[in-house]
Amino acid sequence: MKPPRSRLPWQDLLSESLAGILQRPARAALTSVGTLLGVGAFVAILGLTATASSQIDERFSLLSATEVTVEDVAGEQDEFSVLAFPSDADTRVEQLNGVEHAGVYWSVQLDEDHAVRASPITAAGSNGNTQVVAASSGVLEAAEPTLVEGRLFDRWHDRTDQQVAVVGAGVASRLGITTLETHPAVFIGDEAFTVVGIVSDVKRKADLLLSVVVPRSTAEQLWGAPKSDAKMLISTAPGAAVQVAAEAPVALDPAHPDYFKAIPPPDPRTLRSAVSGDLDELFLLLAVICLFIGTIGIANTTLVAVLERTGEIGLRRALGARSRHITAQFLTESAVLGTLGGLIGTSLGTLTVVIVAVARDWTPVISFATVAAAPGIGLFTGLLAGLYPAWRASRIQPVEALRH
Repeated sequence: MKPPRSRLPWQDLLSESLAGILQRPARAALTSVGTLLGVGAFVAILGLTATASSQIDERFSLLSATEVTVEDVAGEQDEFSVLAFPSDADTRVEQLNGVEHAGVYWSVQLDEDHAVRASPITAAGSNGNTQVVAASSGVLEAAEPTLVEGRLFDRWHDRTDQQVAVVGAGVASRLGITTLETHPAVFIGDEAFTVVGIVSDVKRKADLLLSVVVPRSTAEQLWGAPKSDAKMLISTAPGAAVQVAAEAPVALDPAHPDYFKAIPPPDPRTLRSAVSGDLDELFLLLAVICLFIGTIGIANTTLVAVLERTGEIGLRRALGARSRHITAQFLTESAVLGTLGGLIGTSLGTLTVVIVAVARDWTPVISFATVAAAPGIGLFTGLLAGLYPAWRASRIQPVEALRH
């Protein structure tokens, strides 16, 4: 007569597995640490990546996505053309919907006799490396500077060819200008320019901080029109930059819009996808490495536990337990420990993302899919780590085990 098939109900399997875990709580806790660290690192890394990508996107949208540059390329179309920007270029472009500020600028090409100095005497306080930028007042407004002292020159200075200048704080320091109360001046060649403002920072066109900025009309009157590198800086409302870039050349010269090359900001969605993709690939690799290390730790600890419990396994086999019952028990134990580590690791990883975001004054961003999948990854890791120890346990023969 064929003996009845030996069965181990799942209630008994779960009870035996929990008893095996609770008999050695310290070891079980240490076994879970591997999964805890791996899953915690997985959640924290993906969460921090999403948070950092969101922060990058926000900053990009606020500055780069609201900036348009228009280049004067008339020389490529007409060799006799000098300056294609009309005298009222700022007004024409600022009438377009979405434009906040606009202005024309170029670097003034000066010889050594026209170097920037702090006094009319050539040898004293000369600074031949200082760049002189001719700019209409709209450029300074579009750059959104932070003033240390004084003010920016405005349209009245543009219109009346005033010899005034705005300088960066570093340039002012090199020229020995510490205050505007004494009405200091800088000399460009023999021409004196009253310094009306000192700038410490700008949100756009950072090279202005290293320059002496004078009104466009004044520079054109003293040194003539630029030969090639005239450009226009436009600041726009969020979302209007691409449309403004399409309309600006026509507004500047309806007869020859091809004299201008408008450069809109890159598509923020493309940049965001590229940045997020690069970060995701890099940090996901680190998370997988953490999980792999955790898996090896669980497998090693479980294997040691199998060797220590050889006598127990032999007794269970002698009482009728099959190899598959031993395999199922050890797999269940490792799966429970993996799931427990995954749950705690998910909580710690999420808490890490929130703490870092609050400390950096960011908005924490973490995917629901990441949080939902993390305990499952812990379970899978536990099962994977328990395969070999469970197989070793199932191969132990009762007679050999009872000799220990």
